[in-house]
Amino acid sequence: MFADPEPRFSVCVYCASQPGEDDAFRTTAREVGNWIARNGGQLVYGGGHTGLMGIVADGALQAGGRVVGVIPKALVEREWAHEGCTELHIVETMHQRKHMMAERCTAFLALAGGIGTFEELFEAWTWKQLGYHNKPVAILNTGGYYDDLLKFLGGAIRHGFMRDYQMDMIHVGTEVEPTLRYLAGGAAA
Repeated sequence: MFADPEPRFSVCVYCASQPGEDDAFRTTAREVGNWIARNGGQLVYGGGHTGLMGIVADGALQAGGRVVGVIPKALVEREWAHEGCTELHIVETMHQRKHMMAERCTAFLALAGGIGTFEELFEAWTWKQLGYHNKPVAILNTGGYYDDLLKFLGGAIRHGFMRDYQMDMIHVGTEVEPTLRYLAGGAAA
């Protein structure tokens, strides 16, 4: 028996456990999972079956891709785990979850989401600034979802609490394919 080939790249996708009000968010999540799989990559995500999380995982699985889910035991007990993952890792804490997800990926991507997505995005970005990793970090700004956050961050720069170089550490895209090509290319570099 042959082992599965090593993925060309591995994208950790942060996104909502809710589906959102606009079909564009769901379409984007499906396209992201599908693109990762079709291009020889691996999806790493929070292991849930609901909302955008479930859609991105299903998109990758339907395209024949590898999906690594990492979920805390408390969420499994609430029956939120995606049982169809190629690998489903059950951990004790959110800290263990984020650590394992970061270890298993070569790039980070934030889709639309709420406070959990924001927290994970900012942590990956902060880790990059501090030199804990040199993996590419991106936001997929579907339908202008992140416009207000980006405006706020611009204000943080104007007020002297951030610097331009910090914004240069994060890629902001509006389309699936170019954003994922950027992440896959940066992961290979």
